[in-house]
Amino acid sequence: VQLQASGGGLVQPGGSLRLSCAACGFTLDDYAIGWFRQAPGMEREGVSCINNSDGRLAYADSVKGRFTISRDNAKNTVYLQMNSLKPEDTAIYYCARAPKLLLRLWGFPAEYDYWGQGTLVTVSS
Repeated sequence: VQLQASGGGLVQPGGSLRLSCAACGFTLDDYAIGWFRQAPGMEREGVSCINNSDGRLAYADSVKGRFTISRDNAKNTVYLQMNSLKPEDTAIYYCARAPKLLLRLWGFPAEYDYWGQGTLVTVSS
């Protein structure tokens, strides 16, 4: 089982990035995939989650209206489209897999059993 996160980079405030999380060794259908981020000196926080079994979505309040999570089952990949980026969005972004997730627990890292390696997003002028 592997999760490969990619798509990070340097972007100016107000810009956009799309992160990808490619799943290897399992299919997305029966799992939830979450995106988390961790800034220097900060705890890891949940950004968004998609429960692939029923398509339900969740977002942190700080990214609602700016970020969109989606999936492509044919490519076994989950995406995080990030628009109107702010300097406070700067962090390493991780994707993770959760089996049998209760959506109300989506923001708890302990609910996830496999994690990708992270991709750095820097929002700066």
